[in-house]
Amino acid sequence: MGFLDNLKTKLGPAKDKVSGLAQQHEGRIGQTLEKAAKKVDDKTKGKYSNKIETGTGKAKQALGRIAHKNDGGTTPPAA
Repeated sequence: MGFLDNLKTKLGPAKDKVSGLAQQHEGRIGQTLEKAAKKVDDKTKGKYSNKIETGTGKAKQALGRIAHKNDGGTTPPAA
């Protein structure tokens, strides 16, 4: 077994735990992402609004994939 195989085997339980925590706290994490995005947008005076919005959307999609990876791969629609 190679180094990467060993690493994947050892990280398996951690991935499951992260998925469970993401599912449990998905709402709170999403709210925090929105709050951080608004703060950054305010600090940059709207100069990067489109990029901030895109990045926030992608982060929420990734959160959805992590939180719902055991649900058959379906993710909730982005809000």
